[in-house]
Amino acid sequence: MKIVVLGGYGVFGAKLADLLTRDGHDVIVAGRSLEKATALAAQFGAGALAVDRAGDLGPLWAANPDAVVDAAGPFHAYGNDPYAFARACIAQGVHYLDLADDPAFCAGITALDVEAKAAGVFALSGVSSVPAISSAAVAALADGAQIDTISTAILPGNRAPRGRSVVASILHQCGVDFDVPVDGAASPMRSWSRPARFDLGQGIVRKAWMIEVPDHRLFADAFGARSVLFRAGLELGVMNWSLAVFSWLRGFWRFPIPRWLVSFLLFVAKLLYPFGTDEGGMSVAVTLQSAEGWQRRTWRMVATGGEGPYIPAVAARVVLRDIAAVPKGARPAVAVVPLDAICAGMADLAVTHTTVTEDIEPLFARHLGADYAILPPQVRDLHIVCGPRRWAGRGSVTRGQSRLARIFAAVFRFPEEAKDIPVTVTMTPYNGGEGWERDFDGQRFRSFLRRNGESLTERFGPFTFTLGLHVQDDCLHFPVTKGRFGPIPMPRFALPKSIAREYEKDGRFHFDVALHAPFTGALVVHYKGWLERRVDLDPPLSGFGD
Repeated sequence: MKIVVLGGYGVFGAKLADLLTRDGHDVIVAGRSLEKATALAAQFGAGALAVDRAGDLGPLWAANPDAVVDAAGPFHAYGNDPYAFARACIAQGVHYLDLADDPAFCAGITALDVEAKAAGVFALSGVSSVPAISSAAVAALADGAQIDTISTAILPGNRAPRGRSVVASILHQCGVDFDVPVDGAASPMRSWSRPARFDLGQGIVRKAWMIEVPDHRLFADAFGARSVLFRAGLELGVMNWSLAVFSWLRGFWRFPIPRWLVSFLLFVAKLLYPFGTDEGGMSVAVTLQSAEGWQRRTWRMVATGGEGPYIPAVAARVVLRDIAAVPKGARPAVAVVPLDAICAGMADLAVTHTTVTEDIEPLFARHLGADYAILPPQVRDLHIVCGPRRWAGRGSVTRGQSRLARIFAAVFRFPEEAKDIPVTVTMTPYNGGEGWERDFDGQRFRSFLRRNGESLTERFGPFTFTLGLHVQDDCLHFPVTKGRFGPIPMPRFALPKSIAREYEKDGRFHFDVALHAPFTGALVVHYKGWLERRVDLDPPLSGFGD
């Protein structure tokens, strides 16, 4: 089969050209630079062609290809008519694939569905790590079961090459808010924020940050998942945290991305190339409730020997091995090929993959043991946090007026005084604990709870408090028993006094939390109210980010 790879001398296009020539296809490396195309093509015994996607396509059609793969990008910058090239391929009766990771571009390809079917060809967008490989893994892991949460991470090694389009794509969305399906509703998050730790096995444990990918728009509908999370992370902490700071700054000032900044980041990446490794990988996990209880099933893939950059090209390789099996029409590449075929497409690469199944016991059930069973049903239900959970209701806030109380409240970002306002609490399991975000009518503050030995701790920024969690009089109580600032223990007299309880009233979950300042005992904040998880009233899952 004759296949043209547009952008075939780029990072991922070159890897795809290599894989396709290995499979015996007649491959043509195409791009605006004939010199670059010829040099790359010579490495694999492929042809070369000078063609501009936005210019005269006559030379492309003269080559009479059976399929064209757009590996150029960046797809977010394809202008006012982003599908002009895909439409031209369809008009010529040529199958079209791309390696797009831009959510809007990937999801919008369905606009060409009628044309593609009429022409008897397929047009697939996102035939890459996401959503093609990630969706194949999700489908295999779920095995027909109802999915609660999908969590995916891509973690390349530092010595993986980075093309200009990839860097431009990362910077383009860094610091921009996007909608994430969280427990059945759209939740705004800032790109390159909220890090979490991922274990790829083989001793590879790395952090990754939230970014937007097509999975967010597509997987809630495709798999019936209530939450869809995706993160990416670089191997070197200095690069990750630099992007995190950049994200925070851009989220605050909303400045555009100049071309020189992309060039500068590429320059820095080259300077840091000697550090780190050539080992990278991917993790796809689904959380579901099976007959055996709550489980997390994870597919882990690790690429070594510098072969990680081949992975984004594998899905296109697999599709082009058997085009007759692909239904005609235009759509995102969601579960277009099975995971077994993806793994077979990696067989000649330095790649290993494993599947791990873990039983999940919620944090509070694990900590309280037998006492968890005697909690009122609504309190018990709120603490079943096997995937992200959103509980909503109403509440009131009273603030202390002393200077110390105001300072204390400002440090912990407690909400301002208010009566009968909407309250949402989102609880997300990660890093072996639970992240809690409390939203009082737009005023948010966060904490992280986890077990530390036999104790339960709650961290607010640099402050970590040990909670004497216990059940008494049908209430769950949260007194503060110890504390530290960073690694430094706090003396007992410097601890805040917490009078906090959760209980059930009139069939609803209620909370009542009063915090008093150390030294003076003055009220800092007192917030109380009720919450419920109203699954039946959640907004529809379709249309995220539209």
